[in-house]
Amino acid sequence: MPSQFFGLNIAYTGLLNSNAGLNATANNIANAETEGYSRQTVHSEAADSLRVWTTYGCVGAGVDTLAIERIHDDFYDNKYWDNNTKAGQYSMKNYYMTQIETYFRDDSTIEGFTTVFNEMMDTLQEVKKNPSSSSTKSQFVGFAGNLCEYFRSMASSMEQVQKDVNSEIKLKIDAINSLSSEIATLNKQINVIDLSGGSANELRDKRTLLIDELSAIVSVDITEYDIVDTNDPDRKTGASAYIVRIAGGQTLVDTNDYNTLQCVARTSDEKVNQSDIDGLYDVFWVTNRNTGALGDEFNLYNASLGGELEGLIQMRDGNNAENFKGSIAAVSSKAEKDPEDGHDIREITVKISKDYLKDLDKCTLSDTGGIITLGSREYYYDDWTYNYDAATDEYTYTFEIDETASGFAVPLNYVGREAEVGYSINYQGVPYYQQQLNEWCRIYAEAFNKILLDGYTSDGEPGTLLYTAEYATEPKQYEFTVDYNTKDDDGNRLSETVSVRDDSYYKLTAKNFTILTAVANDANKLATKKDRAAGADEYGTVERLIDMATNKNVASYRGAATQEFLTCVLSDVALNAKNAATFYNNYNNIGESINNQRISVSGVDNDDEAVNLLKYQNAYTLASKMIQTLTEVYDRLILETGV
Repeated sequence: MPSQFFGLNIAYTGLLNSNAGLNATANNIANAETEGYSRQTVHSEAADSLRVWTTYGCVGAGVDTLAIERIHDDFYDNKYWDNNTKAGQYSMKNYYMTQIETYFRDDSTIEGFTTVFNEMMDTLQEVKKNPSSSSTKSQFVGFAGNLCEYFRSMASSMEQVQKDVNSEIKLKIDAINSLSSEIATLNKQINVIDLSGGSANELRDKRTLLIDELSAIVSVDITEYDIVDTNDPDRKTGASAYIVRIAGGQTLVDTNDYNTLQCVARTSDEKVNQSDIDGLYDVFWVTNRNTGALGDEFNLYNASLGGELEGLIQMRDGNNAENFKGSIAAVSSKAEKDPEDGHDIREITVKISKDYLKDLDKCTLSDTGGIITLGSREYYYDDWTYNYDAATDEYTYTFEIDETASGFAVPLNYVGREAEVGYSINYQGVPYYQQQLNEWCRIYAEAFNKILLDGYTSDGEPGTLLYTAEYATEPKQYEFTVDYNTKDDDGNRLSETVSVRDDSYYKLTAKNFTILTAVANDANKLATKKDRAAGADEYGTVERLIDMATNKNVASYRGAATQEFLTCVLSDVALNAKNAATFYNNYNNIGESINNQRISVSGVDNDDEAVNLLKYQNAYTLASKMIQTLTEVYDRLILETGV
């Protein structure tokens, strides 16, 4: 049977409950503008009633204040993180594609390709009018040098973009490491509080904010579950496991434990593309944070990477899905010793079928060595040779594999397995635009030089080439003695074998595109005549050069005349820039909408809190009056009746 003081205890529980409600409301109002704060509410229920063995059965025992709960919906969190990952990816593309679009601009504020090319062609028209004039030829050579400078400048700009993107990749990896450490620390603090019977609401809010930040960098997947007693699976310990996986299932944080990543710069013999800058980062998991020991490579080309990191990787390495790939056709039975370093070198032959690999003008293979994947293993290669067999119409590449540097030999039974350099990245990033610049320079220089070599100077001397390339390691220029576009009199392509070390147009890139020093110093070496026996004013060669700019049969770039370079490339740039901006804005707007939905559930509404304030204030007042009333009753009962 309840005691005489039972009513006082009931009023006391009501007082505690309303006081907790007032405190929770005050906390909500104080944090109304705090980022990431989730509204809190008092969770209470009627206390267990007492059996009094009377006709009315049970007597109420007041209210139990169970917890101060965080009002939050994980469904909206997951939706927000998924959208935030996409918005992060396109934010990076939008930023860097806007830069690239600016570089290719040609208008009243920036002299781009069309302006420079037309100025050069105008001076070539002047040479046609007076082909024996040294001054007009010097002027043309000067404007031809401007064209080379334009491409060198563009190549330098693309390198700078790639360098900036590469640096930002490292910043994002550092951010992931910092976030993983903070999340693991919060997990530990949350469990300590939960195990002591408390509720770490504010810490959970802070953890959610960190996941918001992480989801913009890389795709995330969160798993949280209660930790149970191993001896009694039905009993919850009060702690919880919180696991953060990124990039399609790779564990970053496992409750109190966390993993870190480290960027490792590629060496010059690990380049993927010919025009890549040195030191592009690969990323590895750290197996021991104390020693810095590295483990497996973190796959940056994972389709589930997501976020800003995926946008950066696609900008840095995007090749329009046109990387080197084929099947192994032959493996030499014996490795040969390299006379320079004594390494075991084995040749493999790779058969290719992709059209873009059949044309060396489009070739992007590194000229300083690189890594090729054979089967499922990565091998270092030193040199490669391009082969075309006219009899069988087959195209192959022969690679010299450095088995010593690779750490293992190429098995003879690898014939038929896939061979690949780099990754197929279906986006037009910096390597794609570098390849476009290189291809145009090679096509234009080769066609222009062939016409000059077929002509004669005003003095009747044999023509010489005008466009060439600088050696990377010494003050010397290429002569392009090896031609990989040879044809017979009927126009049929002949068999060819071209080594990476040969003096071929493959060596010419936008970065080293220049004018032959001999012609730059003496413009009279420029061939103007087609007929050697004709007078100094004959301009047959000049006329052919002028025609070449618009004649697709002489020189063709992407099915168009060479003067339409900017039109072709700018269409790619404009489309990618527009798509990046459109998708970024779309996902950004969707993200705001989802966040508004999330706030509608967990955010603080000051009007609602004002109502709660009055509600709990009245409840507190009434509970206090109940206690006062019961106190008077007990005073009368005890002091005046002597009960």
